Amino acid sequence: MDFIENIVSFFNDILWSYLLIIVLIGLGIYFTIRSGFVQFSIREMFHVITDKRAFTGNGKEKKGTSSFQAFAISAASRVGTGNLAGVASAVALGGPGALFWMWLIAILGAASGFVESTLAQVYKVKDGNQFRGGPAYYIEKGLKSRSLGIVFAITITFTYGLVFNSVQSNTISLAFTDQFEVNTNVMAIILAILVAVVIFGGLKSIAKVSQVIVPVMAILYIILALVILAMNITMIPDMLSLIFANAFGFEQVAGGGFGAAIMMGIKRGLFSNEAGMGSAPNAAATADVSHPAKQGLVQALGVFFDTLLICSATGFIILAAGGFAGSDADGIQITQSAVSTLIGDWAGSFIAIAIFLFAFSSIVGNYYYGESNIAYVKESKTALFIYRLAVVAMVIFGTLVSFDFIWALADLTMAIMALINLYAITRLFSIAKRVLDDYRKQRKAGKDPVFHRDVLESEEGVECWGRE
Repeated sequence: MDFIENIVSFFNDILWSYLLIIVLIGLGIYFTIRSGFVQFSIREMFHVITDKRAFTGNGKEKKGTSSFQAFAISAASRVGTGNLAGVASAVALGGPGALFWMWLIAILGAASGFVESTLAQVYKVKDGNQFRGGPAYYIEKGLKSRSLGIVFAITITFTYGLVFNSVQSNTISLAFTDQFEVNTNVMAIILAILVAVVIFGGLKSIAKVSQVIVPVMAILYIILALVILAMNITMIPDMLSLIFANAFGFEQVAGGGFGAAIMMGIKRGLFSNEAGMGSAPNAAATADVSHPAKQGLVQALGVFFDTLLICSATGFIILAAGGFAGSDADGIQITQSAVSTLIGDWAGSFIAIAIFLFAFSSIVGNYYYGESNIAYVKESKTALFIYRLAVVAMVIFGTLVSFDFIWALADLTMAIMALINLYAITRLFSIAKRVLDDYRKQRKAGKDPVFHRDVLESEEGVECWGRE
């Protein structure tokens, strides 16, 4: 295991210290400027999500989920391990300054999120009465490279279906071990059975129950966080000062903390808001909107909601409780300790139960990311069966291994996946830019934008958005 940990650490150092940080920030700035600062179109974002109408691809009005409902559901599904455990580890290991770099990557990353989700809409394909798509599809249809599309499909399957699911089970195990003293072996067995029942037995009722409860728990967590912040409102100016001082302070630069703040902030920010990583476009492609840019704007707003609101709230709670720098606690345990310190032990139990529901729901959702991408590569019952076994095995694995190793493994696979997607959306940016220009032109003319593929220089690879 030590040998594997050393290999993972070696490649993480290369990818995160020298490559991905530069790429994420550089492309974020590039997309921001070239798109005319699209992520700051806050008024337009709220206009889109408050539009009660849903549309078919040809622009005819129909009954369906409103943009606001779709946003609320997706925002609630974002609240989870990244917001509660990831932020905690970022602050504990990178210092308060990590929050600043989280904010920066969210602001810049929102432009990347707009581009990838808009492209997912442009290149989506019909699947019965629904749509499907994502990076594998726009890589194949836009870049004319099915081989790279397959590489991405395999990468996201491994990243989400296997590694990220290990992160989720690891977080559940830590939360229950800390709060209820549940044995990790027992937790591994319980989670393995629950996951196996859903993915092998097809018993979707468990997944459906968690999907109903998760938005409620997400709202309760946000309310809890806001109440704690209100109780400690006089501390907020000092905390903001601490964050900025730590992000740029000379002491941090001299002591090496400056680099730690940047890396931890960007790593955990990306894990939480997923902007530019290539995961959100898989969901964005399924939306039924009249113009691809609408879904891009919704995605950009989701990035802000996730990081600037929820992650910030968690970060402020941890700082208000003392920061827990150098603590023996890991991830979610830090958040549990913080809320327990501020408002009582009952809150630690609430966090444990909430993270179980958030993480289990994520395990099911991550599994389906992998399943759909396996289907993209090749319809194979054997491959699907092996994948299901691997998912259950990795859930057990995540429960039993160390916090540091499983997050390091997630950082590595996340970096590889993000680099492939960022390469693709950079190559295809001109398409997203033309779509955005068309949207703005129609809005300026007072219209509710409706997209047709003949706006593009080439309609090749675009299966939907015809005028018929």
